[in-house]
Amino acid sequence: MPTCRHAVYILASLSRRLYIGVTNDLVRRIWEHRSGVQVGFTARYRITRRVYFEATPNIRAAIQREKEIKGWSREKKIQLIESTNAGWLDLAHDWFSEKRKVVPSGHGASRRAPSG
Repeated sequence: MPTCRHAVYILASLSRRLYIGVTNDLVRRIWEHRSGVQVGFTARYRITRRVYFEATPNIRAAIQREKEIKGWSREKKIQLIESTNAGWLDLAHDWFSEKRKVVPSGHGASRRAPSG
């Protein structure tokens, strides 16, 4: 689990449709995508698997990097993902399991980072 304050992340569907986003709370944001709290592109195409992320020093750097990646060709985005995650594994697959009990901040329970 990243401990950064700001991050750029890439989500993918099982069919590898991509979504690129930026956040100041990665756990909360991934939870929102997975729970369907916000209706939109990721909910419509079931884009919930975190396949890539980068920690950034501040929100401006995160937004700048997000815009840079969004401007790339699909092939270059895939190369970026596969440079650290060749199998397109869900890097947050166990964040919200009952065993780990990770709850995003602002959603009723205290948050604890998963070990590992």
